[in-house]
Amino acid sequence: MTKQLWALDATETANLIKKKKLSAREAVEAHLARLDTVNPKLNAVVRVLRKEALAEAAVADEAVAHGDRLGPLHGVPITTKINVDQQGCPTDNGVVMLKDLIAKEDSPQVACLRDAGAIVIGRTNSPAFAMRAVTDNALHGLTLNPWNKDVTCGGSSGGAGASLAVGIGAFAQGNDIGGSIRWPSYCNGVAGLRPSIGRVAAFNPTAPAPRAFAAQLMAVNGPMARSIRDLRLGLRIMSQGDPRDPVWTPAPLDPSPLQAPHGVAVAIDDALPHPIKATLRRAAAHLQDAGYDVEEVSPPAIDRLSELWADIGLAEIGAMLRPVIPATGDKGMQAFMDVFWELRGSGDLATYQAALREREAILIKWQIFLDTHPLILMPACAEQALPVGIDTQGPDAVKRMLNALKYQLAIPVLGLPSLAVPMGQRDGLPDGIQIVSRRFREDLCLAAGELIESREPPVCPIEPKW
Repeated sequence: MTKQLWALDATETANLIKKKKLSAREAVEAHLARLDTVNPKLNAVVRVLRKEALAEAAVADEAVAHGDRLGPLHGVPITTKINVDQQGCPTDNGVVMLKDLIAKEDSPQVACLRDAGAIVIGRTNSPAFAMRAVTDNALHGLTLNPWNKDVTCGGSSGGAGASLAVGIGAFAQGNDIGGSIRWPSYCNGVAGLRPSIGRVAAFNPTAPAPRAFAAQLMAVNGPMARSIRDLRLGLRIMSQGDPRDPVWTPAPLDPSPLQAPHGVAVAIDDALPHPIKATLRRAAAHLQDAGYDVEEVSPPAIDRLSELWADIGLAEIGAMLRPVIPATGDKGMQAFMDVFWELRGSGDLATYQAALREREAILIKWQIFLDTHPLILMPACAEQALPVGIDTQGPDAVKRMLNALKYQLAIPVLGLPSLAVPMGQRDGLPDGIQIVSRRFREDLCLAAGELIESREPPVCPIEPKW
């Protein structure tokens, strides 16, 4: 092997373990050593599970020695996020008042990964309540971007994205209600899949009450990795059903193929910077060369969808979350939410209901559009990068951030799948796009993403560049 063990993707790591060319202990020790080397700079992993991971690795190696049936991630080191339940760990959500909330059992998505043989080596950072596009909180502090410490590593799965980018864990669990898988994947130069709503079961036994409707409508759990094939594997593992999630849907992972050539829409707004347009056109050219039917045309109402995210989400945030933010002592969260509320908040029932009705009308238009263009190439961001702390710098900065992230916010409103595909680097920062498709057609996103990846191989993991 020419690569360091921590640089291998999850698929290769699992295959080597199954072939007895690598032990689970060797894999775990390599990732823990890498964590010790780079995490002090980044603060990406905020709870290291060293003792637990080494004990699980010993059990995993015994299973290999005995010829037991091995799961698809047997012995593979991974990370999980601090806002999902993992038995024996606090589900602290980056909030001081929740630091002692210890989970007694795994959430479904974590259980699926561990049942598949994965070994969790650490818990990754997230903003408080996973409600910022910057990964910072009063409990664990700021996570830095390994490419450039002055730009955000994204949020809310920023710790997961930064960890993968430097080789801490071969795979990461993330979640996404407004871009929280795709945005940090883009910021850190890794791959991430936001599945369709209902694809991956989710439930936190520690939660004091069921999820609000906006979360049922828009929030998903999904895989993050350094290769598209790992996302495909992770989705298959994570998409098992659980009766505690009434939104979960038993949709096939391998639906009938579409008639070729696939129509691809390339959403290029005239206001986009030239380099972002060039990246989209480069991705489109890769697909066109492979036989896809590519057209530069945008789906309906992207700007309006990002506004509807606020009209739907803030109504529930105002009633359930905003009143408790002062008690958290999280000044960054407070500053962002105050400005967000000033700019977009109302919280009144009439706005909320009207937004839900308008959402359905736009979703119908998108479904008609997707009949002729089952794949949509979109920017990940309307800017190449955003500064650390932008969401605490006042109304103009928050306006800039919301406009830059409109392509992230639009997709959860519709409940559609979207794949973050890294595409090399530009000016010392990672580059990439996202690919959107019909509900439960993650297979189309992944196939197109793998084709682009074959033309532009992953550049991660990297050494921190500062």
